Amino acid sequence: MRHGDRDVEVSVPDVDIYKDATPILVDDIISTARTMIETVQHLKKAGMKPPICVGIHAIFSGNAYQDLLDSGVEKIVTCNTIPHSSNGIDLSDIMAKEVKKLMHHI
Repeated sequence: MRHGDRDVEVSVPDVDIYKDATPILVDDIISTARTMIETVQHLKKAGMKPPICVGIHAIFSGNAYQDLLDSGVEKIVTCNTIPHSSNGIDLSDIMAKEVKKLMHHI
């Protein structure tokens, strides 16, 4: 539940059957990273492995990237929609194909 950019509330369901799995957290925009950091903390308390965090847009305002790294994640991977050192998912071809389709309709 998001109350504001830096005010989020996260709950984790019963995860006992997933103790041996690596959690993967996905978010469309990682700006302050508060939602992911809060979720990582809940997963830690539940005894889960460190998660892999995936984001579409790597905004990472202020110290958000380092704060997320410091929270105990295994890895952070983002799409290359915004250049960042965490970029690992290339959307160039998909974007080019969609723009080409749009250009044919003009």
